Amino acid sequence: MFAAGVAAAAMALLAHAPARAASGGSERIRDLASISGVRVNQLIGYGVVVGLDGSGDATNQVQFTGQSVQSLLSQFGVTLPPGVTPQMKNVAAVMVTAALPAFAQPGQQIDITVSSLGNARSLRGGTLLLTPLRGADSQIYAMAQGNLVIGGAGAAAGGSKVAINHLLAGRVPGGATVERAVANPALAADVIHLELNQTDFSTARMVAEAVNRHLGAEAAEPVDARVVQVRLPAQGSRVRFIAEIENLEVALAAPAAKVIVNARTGSVVINQSVRLGACAVAHGSLSVTVSTTPVVSQPAPLSAGQTVVAEKSDIRIQQGAGTLFNVPASADLAEIVKSLNALGATAQDLIGILQAIKAAGALKAELEII
Repeated sequence: MFAAGVAAAAMALLAHAPARAASGGSERIRDLASISGVRVNQLIGYGVVVGLDGSGDATNQVQFTGQSVQSLLSQFGVTLPPGVTPQMKNVAAVMVTAALPAFAQPGQQIDITVSSLGNARSLRGGTLLLTPLRGADSQIYAMAQGNLVIGGAGAAAGGSKVAINHLLAGRVPGGATVERAVANPALAADVIHLELNQTDFSTARMVAEAVNRHLGAEAAEPVDARVVQVRLPAQGSRVRFIAEIENLEVALAAPAAKVIVNARTGSVVINQSVRLGACAVAHGSLSVTVSTTPVVSQPAPLSAGQTVVAEKSDIRIQQGAGTLFNVPASADLAEIVKSLNALGATAQDLIGILQAIKAAGALKAELEII
């Protein structure tokens, strides 16, 4: 199944992108790089979800949930006698997270994610009460509140439980309102820096050449393999200028030859730049089976002996056929897949074969194990 899956996936890629086999194809700059300083900021807050159907935190075990409710009630003039902890089933302590987009302004709404912090069984049907969301500088940047959307369901009765999807985390679309904008000087400077998603000298050079070719001037210069500096115009709309730059198509060089192996799952991914030299591979399987059978020894009648239970071990060693395969040299991804499929190896065996081919110098690629 693995061999057939690799062949099918590779042929599908080749069928849909024949022009990309010899080179890296082309991509827009906005897909290759981001603008330095234009980024999201992570926000976090601690809140309380109410309105649960008896599935909230057990406040006799999760003390901070009761403390949070007491603190909340005190803001409305409700006080409890000292030493009294309310026993509630419809309340849960939660952590609220959100991503504040670049250039977000006060009054705009952003989505939030709400996750259980205590031992609640479900947050389904709950409502998040007003929660301040803070940044890394401990300043409040947004306020969150709203009804949770949980993509699951669950039921329990008599010790039996049925759950569909996850019930302890949900989202509130547009559940937070931005209260403070984050200063962003990216458009105020004389230059912008395009930060590539992947470090590559060739890509940095080609991005700079594409920008200069579009502008008809030497406005872009690669700083290193990761950053390309572009001078902004002294006049005109800088937003329009950056939008034009982001949508430029860049012809890319072929990526570095890599074979990615996931040793935990047995997945093997080969990119289009891999080259395979001629080699011969012998692959066989060795299996060792150890079986244990209990044997009971009964004493003779009236011998005053005792019944003894012993174990009999049976060891079998089976050696599979180790046929020698001739793997021809190939520079085409489809031919490489065809050659590897001819070995008839499983995913785990293929990992060992690729390592051996690499050690023999026939695999012209970097073998990366994750």
